[in-house]
Amino acid sequence: MATTHKITLVPGDGIGPEVTAATVSILEAAAKITGSSFDWHTFDAGADAFAKTGEYIPKALYESIEANKVALKGPVTTPIGGGFSSINVTLRKKFDLYSNFRPVKSLPGIKTNYPNIDLIIFRENTEDLYAGLEVMINPDIAQSLKIITRKGSTRIARSAFEYAKKHGRKKVHAIHKANIMKLSDGLFLKCCKEVAEEYPEITYAEHIVDNTCMQLVMNPYQYDVILTENLYGDILSDLCSGLIGGLGLVPGANLGADCAIFEAVHGSAPDIAGQDKANPTALLQSAILMLHHLDETAAANLVQGALETVYAEGKSLTRDIGGTSGTKAFSEAVIAAMGAK
Repeated sequence: MATTHKITLVPGDGIGPEVTAATVSILEAAAKITGSSFDWHTFDAGADAFAKTGEYIPKALYESIEANKVALKGPVTTPIGGGFSSINVTLRKKFDLYSNFRPVKSLPGIKTNYPNIDLIIFRENTEDLYAGLEVMINPDIAQSLKIITRKGSTRIARSAFEYAKKHGRKKVHAIHKANIMKLSDGLFLKCCKEVAEEYPEITYAEHIVDNTCMQLVMNPYQYDVILTENLYGDILSDLCSGLIGGLGLVPGANLGADCAIFEAVHGSAPDIAGQDKANPTALLQSAILMLHHLDETAAANLVQGALETVYAEGKSLTRDIGGTSGTKAFSEAVIAAMGAK
């Protein structure tokens, strides 16, 4: 008898509800074919939630994630230079989702300067400058504290090496700025080296973050698994996304010891919200990661195969990648490619 997976669903704002609806429709179609089943528990977050409940992250949302252990989240707008704190960062810290896992892999039919990209990024997700420890020293001086711990560094390093071992990856690069931040980044690098010694079959290397940016532009094929701190990982993830066509194509997973949140890593694009123009690929690929996490391998492979078929055919792509189709038409094409009726 198939397991019914209880999933906390956060549609987000801007284009979030559209790409979420498209993704859910595809997952439901796959479930009918593979015999899997989902029970969606839907909640708002951010400005929309505040307008309804007076809370940016309602208590009921926290309780749902804690109970279900798995969430799928669309993009939520984060105000710049003021306003409420990032919903993404808040949830990651609340549930100790220390590992931000971002595979960056080329899709068929998308022409870029770098074909056949296949990179994995492991980004520490709870500390560094994103710990949120900021203070105004005086009206003219603001201070942010960079927090790097042995615990945080060691566990993200082990996540990267364990993944490399399990999936036959041959090389892990630790990315740092220990030449300048000798104590904080130095501790991160020391922990990476210690973990690397436990995996002699995997090649270990170290690159300074600014040099890494240049190297990724010149020759991204020299990298396999990238292991890094929070801030550098945020920047490098976006850079690597550009190698395959942009943030609209790349999935993201936030993983902890007993909880996981899967999310699109792009913005909420309010300028095209409600116009049936948004590309749901990033959230759909995040949902595929979620299916693997739930051990729904058949459904994950079915959706991935259909998605790649749609991209290879190129007839139902959205405007951001040179097509003319809308969000709904794209999702219907993926469902058709699965053989669903």
